[in-house]
Amino acid sequence: MTGDRARAYARVTTTLRELGPAKLLPAEQELIRHAVDTLIFAADLHGNPSARAACSDLHALRDHLVASGRWSASRVDELVDDVWSAGPPPAMSLPRAA
Repeated sequence: MTGDRARAYARVTTTLRELGPAKLLPAEQELIRHAVDTLIFAADLHGNPSARAACSDLHALRDHLVASGRWSASRVDELVDDVWSAGPPPAMSLPRAA
């Protein structure tokens, strides 16, 4: 884990603590916590089906929050970016060519 990943994780937990109870349902908060917890411990995404599933669920939640008007696209994208930033770098997530 890098310092950048740890800081991204901290931003997500801060957002959940400060905005979560007012702006997110408990199940939505849990989905975000699960995604960031899964990504912070992931070494890569390619070989980690749980991490890929958590990311898929996170993006579905993102779309729902924007479509329902509960969050602006820019605000929820900041949160999603922070969750992604807690995960492994993209280069580590892709399979290497032989």
